[in-house]
Amino acid sequence: MLKIKTLAKVLIVFLVCYTLFALFKNYNFNPHYEIGQKLDSLNGIYIYYNGGVDNVLERNLTIDGYNIGLKYQCVEFVKRYYYECLNHKMPDSYGHAVNFFDKDLKDGTKNTKRDLIQYSNSSFSKPQSNDIIVFDKTLFNPYGHVAIISKVKDKSIEVIQQNPGPFSSSREVFAMIRKGNKWKVEGNRVLGWLRIGK
Repeated sequence: MLKIKTLAKVLIVFLVCYTLFALFKNYNFNPHYEIGQKLDSLNGIYIYYNGGVDNVLERNLTIDGYNIGLKYQCVEFVKRYYYECLNHKMPDSYGHAVNFFDKDLKDGTKNTKRDLIQYSNSSFSKPQSNDIIVFDKTLFNPYGHVAIISKVKDKSIEVIQQNPGPFSSSREVFAMIRKGNKWKVEGNRVLGWLRIGK
């Protein structure tokens, strides 16, 4: 009987903590920015502040009904960038960030849902500017994350991202190494990158 009561108490504490955590992920803790405020841009396409990472305002659709994504999530920026800057529509315009990467595909093959060439981390193809980089999900983020590679150097890449969190930067740098003929972006969450095929 004592074990059941203890287990019930632990379960209640867990549920309360999880509920509070979920609520806080929607709340804007940073008083320096307002939701929807412009923070950064790449090639004229803006990054907007989203507040809490789970905050959602509305769905962004083009005039012809193409789904850009939920304002101002990471996916919304990536797809808006590809649509407005690169004139690219994805055949499957839905799905979370982690769904951009198909783990069943071989390095350098076509991801038909996104109509992009997919490269694994590590890959024979070095990341390039304008590639979409895909990050895996975590315990506290089951949706994953996507960003655009904005700069590539010999040993690092810079990404530009929307909705990294209320206090995180829109730009982030990751180390990159070359082992043999393959390129690897450091970070255990990096699944790979996607690119418009030639």
